[in-house]
Amino acid sequence: MTQTTATELSKQTATGHPSMVDPFGRMVDYLRISVTDRCDFRCVYCMSEDMNFLPKKELLTIEELTRVSNAFIRLGVKKLRFTGGEPLVRKNIMALFNSLTPQLESGALREMTLTTNGSQLGKYAQQLADAGMRRINVSLDTLNSDKFTAITRWGKFDQVMEGLQAAKKAGLKVKINTVALQGVNDDELHTLVSWCGDEGFDLTFIEVMPMGDIGNEDRVDQYLPLTKVRALLSDRWSLNEIDYQTGGPARYVEVRETGGKIGFITPMTHNFCESCNRVRMTCTGTLYLCLGQDDAMDLRAPLRSSDSDAPLEQAIFKAIARKPKGHDFIIDRDALPSVARHMSVTGG
Repeated sequence: MTQTTATELSKQTATGHPSMVDPFGRMVDYLRISVTDRCDFRCVYCMSEDMNFLPKKELLTIEELTRVSNAFIRLGVKKLRFTGGEPLVRKNIMALFNSLTPQLESGALREMTLTTNGSQLGKYAQQLADAGMRRINVSLDTLNSDKFTAITRWGKFDQVMEGLQAAKKAGLKVKINTVALQGVNDDELHTLVSWCGDEGFDLTFIEVMPMGDIGNEDRVDQYLPLTKVRALLSDRWSLNEIDYQTGGPARYVEVRETGGKIGFITPMTHNFCESCNRVRMTCTGTLYLCLGQDDAMDLRAPLRSSDSDAPLEQAIFKAIARKPKGHDFIIDRDALPSVARHMSVTGG
């Protein structure tokens, strides 16, 4: 892919309708925003049990999150995904989603969606649908309640199951995100596929990623390559390749027996960087250009420096001009985490 210089990038975007093209010619039209680093779970592959969360004063306000979201939409973002931590534990979060409903109605924003652990869906599912969300991702790594408690530490399995039913009742399309964990849920792969088929949920498997110190848990022992997962699934299910995209990194197959879809997100065995169209902003306004790199741009300072969005937009373009080609994730017993920050900081 031909590399674009920062000067050429600025020329490309100095039009009445600017777009965000990175140095490798990739159009950035997908923004993931973490609205909080806090969570009501303590999943063993994501964070330690004794977490020190950010002071609330460091977080962008709901009004600031709305302003940043609208700025990115003006610059060409078509898909917004809100994450955490657990996004639905953020106070007054529906005010943010409702403020963006007009962008969906006008067509300026193609999709607004959410990744959640499901704990708060019983309360919020209908409100999310009313705000214009049509599908959500729910993180769920096991259908065994005892394992669920062991993995999440603080989670309540029945509460998540009730939340999933509330999402179905509200008409939300649900995709289950499952982190493949060696020795933990590798004996449930077929059960998960069957259950998702029965419930009408799609399913995506994700490889463990080396992000942040998670205490005594060892990711080398947790790591289960999805090449092995797919091979195991193929022993029982007919997996047909399909040309299906949601804007994210998953590669999908259709399960002939259930009619459902299975996605595979493989940052370790086969990275998806060549087609990356995403950037991520934390709840403090830090824009990360790659999940597996530390290079970032502070958007909070320009956001708060002026009532005009011009400084904010300039900072965004400056950041996109140095988006890297890809990440450097490695799973190795002697290696430090590829990046020090926890997934809950960047946004899951």
